[in-house]
Amino acid sequence: MREWRILEKHLPDSIWVRVYENRIDLLTAAIAGSQGTPYHDGLYFFDIRFPHDYPNSPPWVRYRSFGFRMNPNLYANGRVCLSLINTWVGNRTEKWNPGDSTILQLLISIQGLVLNERPYYNEPTLGVLPRMFSGDKMSNVYSEDTFVLSCKTMLCLLRRPPKGFESLVKSHFKERGFEILSAMMAYRSGECRVGTGASVGNFVEQLAGEKVERDRGCACFCLSFLFSSL
Repeated sequence: MREWRILEKHLPDSIWVRVYENRIDLLTAAIAGSQGTPYHDGLYFFDIRFPHDYPNSPPWVRYRSFGFRMNPNLYANGRVCLSLINTWVGNRTEKWNPGDSTILQLLISIQGLVLNERPYYNEPTLGVLPRMFSGDKMSNVYSEDTFVLSCKTMLCLLRRPPKGFESLVKSHFKERGFEILSAMMAYRSGECRVGTGASVGNFVEQLAGEKVERDRGCACFCLSFLFSSL
């Protein structure tokens, strides 16, 4: 299939795709949240199904939400609202085009346009308004809540990783667990706005009152501690 060739050649290293051997019409994608957003260091999973008349019709997409709604485009029931898959309004250039649109384009759009720095403004009535009065304040609050839900999603993934992604989930949070905890401490202290990150180790050292050795093998413990503080 043309889609597989495109994904194999151009898939970025922050997106992973698994296919089903006996169901070529299904695939699952994991998308890493980008730095500079409230989704940073998280993993977000989407199930995709090709309809029988694909590519004349766009793919069906469901988000594995664990019951959390952390974005105006991603519902707690798994619904994904996006012009590209014709589940939301948009002009002609934003909608699915059978001749040009691809799964790769869809995944990159979710990562860049949905899981963005200011998800509050993804709300249709807010995105067209000037960012004035209390707009940015509400956006900051929304991003803070989003980061909390993202951390809860991380714990759900550690407890119940999607089939076929067990190694990815384990290695990803083993690698990023310390950074996640450090960022959380920075956000709680008010040192920086959610999404801007933190210097690794600084806030953990302040909390403990002594130098903390960086141990990437303690990701589960770090995230559990983080969860208890939310």
